[in-house]
Amino acid sequence: MSLKRFGVSLEDNLLESLDQYVSENGFANRSQAIRFLVEKNVAEKKWQCNHIVAGTIILMYDQVKKEITSRIADIQQNYQDVILSSSQYYVNRNFCLHIATVMGTAYRLTELSDRLTTIKGLKHGKLVMSRAD
Repeated sequence: MSLKRFGVSLEDNLLESLDQYVSENGFANRSQAIRFLVEKNVAEKKWQCNHIVAGTIILMYDQVKKEITSRIADIQQNYQDVILSSSQYYVNRNFCLHIATVMGTAYRLTELSDRLTTIKGLKHGKLVMSRAD
């Protein structure tokens, strides 16, 4: 795919924010960061339009709290239509990493993610989606 060059004018504080974003995220240059942000915006618009997307839901929790594992299983039962796979990895004695690979409408995946990531006692939860069309 060919690249097109164009000029962009930014206020000083916005340019500083862009440079900080480039540095913090390890982009090679501003152009790479801007491309990433535009692609991310396009993907998010598709999610709002409810296109088919694929992604992962990542959960980190204390494995001693058995009710969390049970709650995850209960929620996932109602979303079998969008869950492709679900795995648990024991990171150490305390933490379990749960990864659900998902594909479906953006609305349905977001709904599932919201239900999973708000389980009481969860240390971390995140949904990552990408266009699947």
